[in-house]
Parts: sequence; C-alpha cells; structure tokens
Amino acid sequence: MTESPQRVLFVTGKLAEPALRRVLADMAPPFAYDIAVLGITVAALMTTPWIAKHLTAPSTDTDLVLIPGLCEGDPEVVREKVGVRVAKGPKDLREIPRYFGSNVPRDYGAWDIEVVAEINNVPRLTREETRRMADYFRESGADVIDLGCTPGLPFPALGDVVRELVSAGMRVSVDSFDAGEIRTAVAAGAELVLSVNGSNLDVIPDLAAAGARAVVVPDAGASLESLDRTLAALDAAGVRYLIDPVIEPIGFGFMASLERYAEVRRRYPDAEMMMGIGNITELTAADSTGVNALLVAVCQELGIRTVLTTEVIPWASGAVREVVIARQLMHYAVRGRTVPKHIDDRLVTVKGPAILVYSEEELRDLQRRITDPNFRIFTDREVITVLNRDRFVRGTDIQEIFSQLGVTEATHAFYLGKELAKAKLAITLGKTYRQEGSLSWGYLTPPDDVKSEHVRLTQRSERAQRSSS
Repeated sequence: MTESPQRVLFVTGKLAEPALRRVLADMAPPFAYDIAVLGITVAALMTTPWIAKHLTAPSTDTDLVLIPGLCEGDPEVVREKVGVRVAKGPKDLREIPRYFGSNVPRDYGAWDIEVVAEINNVPRLTREETRRMADYFRESGADVIDLGCTPGLPFPALGDVVRELVSAGMRVSVDSFDAGEIRTAVAAGAELVLSVNGSNLDVIPDLAAAGARAVVVPDAGASLESLDRTLAALDAAGVRYLIDPVIEPIGFGFMASLERYAEVRRRYPDAEMMMGIGNITELTAADSTGVNALLVAVCQELGIRTVLTTEVIPWASGAVREVVIARQLMHYAVRGRTVPKHIDDRLVTVKGPAILVYSEEELRDLQRRITDPNFRIFTDREVITVLNRDRFVRGTDIQEIFSQLGVTEATHAFYLGKELAKAKLAITLGKTYRQEGSLSWGYLTPPDDVKSEHVRLTQRSERAQRSSS
C-alpha cells in the first residue's frame, strides 16, 4: 500500500469486528477511519456483489473502502455502487498495519545486475533437455543462458544449440576455454564467452569479428597481475570484457577471493566485472536464498554488474529466481542507503517475516460470540488453539488436540488433521498460521485454496453423527 488515504472505511463481519477495532486502535493510523459491520458472521464468506448490495454509501470525505482480503469477487463491483476507490485488504486483518505502513515507492524493482544462468554439462544432455532448461531459466528471469561445456568431451551440436536458443530470442553465452568451442559458439550467435586468459588469447580475433564479450580470469595459479596482458590484448582488439577474479569455495580461500574482487575494483575502477556466485551456493550445504542475497549485496556495493549462477544441487533449486529478487532488493537498499528489511519479504522462505498471534483472552472472547459448530484454529508462538461454540482446546500435541474434538466423520477428520499439521509446522518454523491459507514461503508461497472447506465438512460431520445415533 503506497498511497496515503485521508479517510478509510473498513468493511468486516460480526465476529471479526472486535479484533479489527483492537488492531486499528493499537495501530493509531495517520488517517481517519470508520468501520462498517455487515450482517454476516464470517467476513471471509462475503462476496463483492453481496457487499455492494448491503454496504451503505460511505461519508463524503472517504477516499478508500477496504474490504476483507479473503472475500471473492472484483472490488470494482463495490466501487460502482459506492463511488469510492475500493481495495481488498490483507488476508489476515492483523496485517493491516503493515499493509498501510509500506514506504516502498511505486518504482521499486529497478536493478542493474544481469543474471547469467548456466546449464551444466550440456554435451551430456539431449537437445530437448537443454531447451527445457533454457526455457526454465528464462522464465525464472535469467538475462543470459550459459551453455556449460565439458572439458575433454566433444560437443559437435554446439553451434546448432546456440542457433536454436538465439532464434528463440535468448541471449546466449558459452562456458569453455577450448578455442574451437569458443569459435563455434560466437559464430553461431553467442554474445559472451566464459572465459579468456593467457591460455587462449588466439580467440580474440574471433570475438572481435562476432562482437562478443569476454569474461577475463587470471591465469591458472597466477596473481591478479596476469590479468594485465589479457586485458591489453582485448583492448587492442576492441573487445568488451568483464573481469572475474574467481570466487573460491568456503574453506578454499573464500574470504581471500572476496578481497580480490575489491582489489580488482580498486585497480580497474571503470571495468565491468562478473562473479560466479554458483561456486558458493552449489558447494555450501545451506539454503541458497540467504546466501544469494548476501552475495548479490556484495556485488551491488562493489559495482559488479553480472553474476553467474546455476541450479544443480537440490538446496540451490530456485537460485535464479532468488538472484532476480535479490538484485532488486539490494539495488534499492544500496542506492537508497537503507537497510534491506520491511521492503520485500520474498526471500524470507523457511522462517516467517512476522508472527501474528491472538492472546488466549482474545480467543475466549471470540468463542463467547460464536453460535455455530465450525472449528476455528489459531496458533501463537508455542500453542495451538481449536475452538467452536462448544469446545476450547489448547495444546502443543496435535494428536492430543484432535482426540478432544469428537470428530469421527472421515473427511472432516482428514481436514482437521491437515490443518493441525500445518499449524504445528507454523509453530516449529516461526510462521503465522491462517486456517485454510498457505503458510508464507516467500517467493515459493502457493496460492490459497479457492473455497473454504470447514463449514461444509462440519455440516457433513454433524449429519453423520445424527445418522449414527
């Protein structure tokens, strides 16, 4: 939410009204507000046509009507009725302060780091497998598709593969020191070569003729001084290049290699640079999300405008999407001189960006106002609470909780078991739980279920109990 309204009308149902009032009172928003409580118990069961039919036109100075985030339908239906901008709020009313508290400008998402995604060992893949991986990386946000050659393994189809990808509108690079493979690739349309050093300077005329860029690395076992000869030859031929001092795995000189990147930036302040961050994510047994965020931050601060990554090891699955998000977040943080938090939570995957809870007192107050048998499930940081008009069960053992609910109908029992397991997982990982809502997994979060199940299943369970008695 980036616009600042002057007066907001919050639309809710009977059960949610007290909680909404508490949230707004604690929030002390910088705008005036009113609350419209419509004649329905559960706000999530509203639809926009139903709201349009039952909502009284707001006061003349209202400039936003906020309806429940879980209600179905197009807010435009309500706007046509009341003549005021209408928006769906967050799916959990406890997130309203955050909904209105974002200071991220509308143009958030700018970036200046290109992502090169490598398909490893392409000579061992079929053409179909290579194309499928290339399409996947492009859909993930990669700017360049890198074809990783395998030393010592012939790759007679290289030219055809490059031409196919280029004809499909992809930018292509080749990862090889072999002069023959480099010549074949750039002749077919590859725009970037990984890599060039003192061992293969004879390919420079081919790069110049094709207008391709080169990634320059130090000579094997040599210091940064070995870059000078290669850079001089490329400059003389008019070939654009990126310098990559090569990042080393943890335990093999990782910190020293980071220092080399800083040193290269000092020595060549105007040079384009690249970092192969896949060397770290692929060789470190840790979720790649945070690792990518930190490495992209290093690149952003040092002015490294190209990164190379891949997704071979399972814990690095999704790395390209992570880098695409990280480059936006770190660009905003570095350029705006602000810490990268409370801006974009898509890289918070395993844990939660916030834990929203109701106190036991609030839940008992809610139970006193419930008149139906539908079970509501809530969590705090340690405890699961299940309640309806007849029961208030609170605990940490989901089997013990279920045993106190008195549910025997199979589909209803399955539903409750599924939700209780999700609630337990939320507590274990420090996430906010929403009944019938997806847990937050950052950019991996699946969409919520389209329709609510618990009312229908409660009715089925009651019918089964009546027929068996």
